[in-house]
Amino acid sequence: MCVAHLNQAASDIFAMTMRQRIVPYLLLLPALVLLLVFNLLPTIATIVESTFVISLRSGERVFAGFANFERIFNDPIFWKSLQVTVVFSLVVNPLQIALSLGLSMLMNQRLPGIGIFRSIYLLPVAVSLNVTAIVWRLLLDKNTGMINGILFNMGIERQPFLHSPDQALWSIILIASWIGVPLWSLFILAGLQNIPPPVLEAAKIDGANAWQSFTRVTLPLLRRVLAFVLVADTVANFLLFAPILLTTQGGPQLSTNLILYETYRRGFLYGDLGASAAMLSVMLLIVFVIVGVELYVLRGSD
Repeated sequence: MCVAHLNQAASDIFAMTMRQRIVPYLLLLPALVLLLVFNLLPTIATIVESTFVISLRSGERVFAGFANFERIFNDPIFWKSLQVTVVFSLVVNPLQIALSLGLSMLMNQRLPGIGIFRSIYLLPVAVSLNVTAIVWRLLLDKNTGMINGILFNMGIERQPFLHSPDQALWSIILIASWIGVPLWSLFILAGLQNIPPPVLEAAKIDGANAWQSFTRVTLPLLRRVLAFVLVADTVANFLLFAPILLTTQGGPQLSTNLILYETYRRGFLYGDLGASAAMLSVMLLIVFVIVGVELYVLRGSD
């Protein structure tokens, strides 16, 4: 009788263990299906499309192997767009993360009116990306923009901003940061609020000043959050498209022609879908490599 009870108890424990193992996967299943349908399958389709020459008019598809890649690698416009994308990423990613970290530290303080500041500061997250880009295009207009109006009243010459090859990319960096910094600050603020207060109090008791407490306690405890923000920010900025389309269209003189916008231009404006798919495949490979390096470096610092 005892043996039967023991066997039944063991079976119940095994069944419970199996349910505990299966339930998380069942809960993740809808998200995994959506990820497969909207991310993985289009990625595979893009790589396949890059090996064909496709006619928009007739829909005819001719297998071309690596001919599309050979064409884009011999195209100076492709290399120019890649250069612009690299410069843009090298500036905007550290800038956004530094601003997000600083502002999230500010939002984590117990100051008078901090709740109102948080609400106002997070408004850009709630505004559509397209609306934000259009508003900034109006603000930065050389003749009628409010920013140039303020500069003119201060005795400063009107600036071309989006119409200047020297200033257009910096204007796009401004727009991208206006959109991205509040979003990434949310994640970093959550990480800051997850740090146990006794840990910070112990650092103060040990004689650590504010800078030492930040560099030796706060930053190490934020490393995983910052790793996520760095990877997500890298991917998001490589995929920046709407602000380019709605403000500069890649100009002037291709100074804001990021690689994703060039894939759109090549595919939908010039009808060269094969080359567009090849450029997108190269961009995906670059993103995977950069993200892989970032994850490896951050993992290696454990």
